[in-house]
Amino acid sequence: MTEEMAGAASPGADEIREKVIEMLQTCYDPEIPVNIYELGLIYDIDVEASGSVTIRMTLTSPACPAAQSLPPEVEAKVQSVPGVSSARVEVVWDPIWNPGMMSEAAKLQLGML
Repeated sequence: MTEEMAGAASPGADEIREKVIEMLQTCYDPEIPVNIYELGLIYDIDVEASGSVTIRMTLTSPACPAAQSLPPEVEAKVQSVPGVSSARVEVVWDPIWNPGMMSEAAKLQLGML
């Protein structure tokens, strides 16, 4: 994602953040065959020096069928990353997600390029 998403407080936090991103790439929106990180659903990853991780994410729409299952899945997977002491997922709706937020890889995979 972007440099502004770094949120890291120490070199250990940078390493944890990279592992969190790898874990997020194993989570999929059930209606779109692309992981949530490449879809652009992850807005911010904040890793504290203590290993506490806060994820700000959105869903493709407020009516997304995964609204009840996806955030807890993300939280559980992030919590399982070595070095993470706690994980919290905050679902936000601003900005509203749109297909332009997808990575080039996601667009290519979905035939949008």
